[in-house]
This record gives sequence, structure tokens and C-alpha cells, in this order.
Amino acid sequence: MIGGPRGPVRVPEGRTRPRRLREGDTVALVAPAGPVTNEQLARGVGVLESWGLTVRVGDHVLDRHPTLPYLAGRDADRAADLVEAWCHPDVRAVFCARGGYGAHRMVDLLDWPAMAEAGPKALVGGSDATALHTAFGQALDVVTLFAPMVSTALLDDEARRHLHATLFDPASVTTLIGPATTSSGHGRATGTLVGGTLSLLAAEVGTLDAVPPPDGSILVLEDVTEAPYRLDGMLTHLQRAGWFTGVTGIALGSWERCGPLEEVKAVVSDLLGALGVPVLWELGFGHCAGSLTVPLGAEAVLDADDATLTLTGPALS
Repeated sequence: MIGGPRGPVRVPEGRTRPRRLREGDTVALVAPAGPVTNEQLARGVGVLESWGLTVRVGDHVLDRHPTLPYLAGRDADRAADLVEAWCHPDVRAVFCARGGYGAHRMVDLLDWPAMAEAGPKALVGGSDATALHTAFGQALDVVTLFAPMVSTALLDDEARRHLHATLFDPASVTTLIGPATTSSGHGRATGTLVGGTLSLLAAEVGTLDAVPPPDGSILVLEDVTEAPYRLDGMLTHLQRAGWFTGVTGIALGSWERCGPLEEVKAVVSDLLGALGVPVLWELGFGHCAGSLTVPLGAEAVLDADDATLTLTGPALS
């Protein structure tokens, strides 16, 4: 059945950590958002197989919506692929093939009771998959991985290495820091990692999943191709919805093609500076080369004096 009830809202504290991957495991590749080409599919499967994994490809991964070319097939078909992948007893992790747009449209078609019964698994993807991360955290109470897309973003060695380490040897990558990370303010913040791509978070306000972060949250944010005034509007929208009241620290990733970084910093500082929380800039995740994998729902410590974000334990068990 597609479209099961979401169930009670849960705060992310103490989320279940899925099991780490091992060579020989079976994983699934689905396309919940934008369309995927044969070349992109082959690239994604090739990366995963090079890690010693067996890959199950969703039935509709190469579909195209009949009238909306920016979608990888019909909403119900994309949702069905994700449910089937999550509920398959052999699958240990589900990878989103690419971003674009579309996950927001199909998230309410997922069969949450069946997926909860299937048990915790690793959901891997970034950008538009922010809508899935939010919903999975609320409905399934599981840590998810905000990560580069295997079909479109793992073209550089560092991003591929960090995702592989997070999946197979998570204890080796508990400290997150990018090559240009700086901080604003001083002190330490401890809390649960929440967030993702800013435009998706703002779009969710008013939906079933749009619960402001609970007290003691560290907010991670990034975006791409959004002008500073657009970022201003999104942050203001979240602020008016009470989205920042429980935030103890903020870790900011890449702002590729969002205008000069100084303008982005001016917008963020003007709107969020009054929170008085420590902030990290350019942590090295999001739409950038060498993008780090960030486990949403995991507990972490943000240290503005050392400019680091450190998990209190491995992302996966």
C-alpha cells in the first residue's frame, strides 16, 4: 500500500543508527527526484559495485514523466521504487541517484508503516533529498546521510572517499572540517544535527514534517544557485515560523553560485546573528567539490574555537 499514515511526530534525539555496510552487501539505487540518464545510472552503479556492493536498480529509475520533463517518472512510481527498495529484506542501504526536483512531491505517498516494519537502513543522498531526510527522521526515527549523489556528484576522489568511509568505517570520520572552514563567535554547542538544503527546508514549512528543530539542535545549511535576496527570504520565512528557537549552533556548507560569499555571510549574519550561537562557515558539505557526508539525526559537538564539528559517535553502528 502506498500512502500510509505518517504517525506521531518524533524529535530526532536518540535516533537509531543503521548498520554500517560491508563488502558483499546489497544496496538499492532509486530516483526520487530529477531524471537520470543511462550514463548517470551506469556511473552510480559503477561506483557502488567498485565498493564490493551488489546493486538493485529501481524499476522506474530511467523513467520520464509524460508531461513534466524535470521529474524522473510519475510521483507514484518514484514512491513505489523507494518503498520497494527500503522494504526489500536484502537491501542494507538506499541511494538517491540524483537531485534536481521532485522528492517533495512524492514523500506523502510513501508507505510509512511498511517501511518502519522493515527496520533501519541507510538513506544516502543530498540536495532535493532533504525532503526525504526530514520525513525519514520524523516517521522512522533513523539517522540518515546527507551526502553527494552517487550518479552525479562523486566525480572527485575526496567526496567519494569520505562517503565510503562513512558507510564502511564510520568511526574513522567522526570529525568534520573542510579545507576553508572558519568560525564566527566562540564556544561549543552540543546537539542533534538537523537541516540540509535551505530552499527545501523553507518549502516544507506548513507540511506534516515541518516541525521546528527541538531544543538542543545543531543546524546544518547549504544551497546552490540562490541569490542572496532569495536566501534572505528563505531564512526570514523559517525565522517567522519559529524555526531557530531551539538551535544551539549552526554549521554552514557550500553556497555555490549564490553570489559573492561575503554577501551570503552578510545575509546570514544579519538574520541569525541575534541568536548568539557559534557558527561554522564553509564546512565543506553540499554542492561543492570534495563534499563531506553529514549524518542527520546524529549527536555532535560544534566547536567554534577549533572550527570543527565532531560526532559523539560513529554515524552508523
